[in-house]
Amino acid sequence: MTETVDSQHADVVAGLEEVRAGIRRAAEDSERDPARIHLIAVSKTVPADGIRPALEAGQRLFGENYVQEARAKWPALREAYPDAELHLIGPLQSNKAREAVALFDVIHSLDRLSLAAALAKEIAREGRAPKLLIQVNTGDEPQKGGISPAQVDVLLAECRDTHGLAINGLMCIPPAEDPPSAHFALLAAIAARHNLPILSMGMSADYPAAIQMGATHVRVGTAIFGARPKP
Repeated sequence: MTETVDSQHADVVAGLEEVRAGIRRAAEDSERDPARIHLIAVSKTVPADGIRPALEAGQRLFGENYVQEARAKWPALREAYPDAELHLIGPLQSNKAREAVALFDVIHSLDRLSLAAALAKEIAREGRAPKLLIQVNTGDEPQKGGISPAQVDVLLAECRDTHGLAINGLMCIPPAEDPPSAHFALLAAIAARHNLPILSMGMSADYPAAIQMGATHVRVGTAIFGARPKP
């Protein structure tokens, strides 16, 4: 049993180092400073014991998809690692806004006015303001969260002017069947137009392309923690 645990620990550390090296190579190939590209280790479905090796190896940014799962794992982990930064990268229901504001440091999935209103209410109530990113559905896929690129300007203005929210950046998940670079370029162009500093784009299969297109945050899970079990 101990050998299995040690092997899993070593696999996580090796995966983390490989991704860090990949980020450095991609940044240098694009003549970018690797220190300006932040790795979010996506720990959704990974139990707390599976996350600890990454924390012990110095990783501090982690991404979770669900409020309930994060609430079960992270309070205890943060007692041991209080400088860990938690990112919500999955869809957020408005009725979970209170828990999300209390738990997460960055929320990547703001994509509608009703959620903006809920977040603004809870930020005022909690006195805690996580960074907020608008999720953009760059492929206009009906089954996927995120706002259409054509509607970003309106949502951004409403967030700022109606609800007093500071928007820090944009996030996207390109269609699986499309070459990702065009979607990353579109997101970067929208961010540049609005002077938004954070670009959350790129995952295990395509983060080098995202870095080439200007990503500031890449979200990598499988390449660090291994393939998720089938639901």
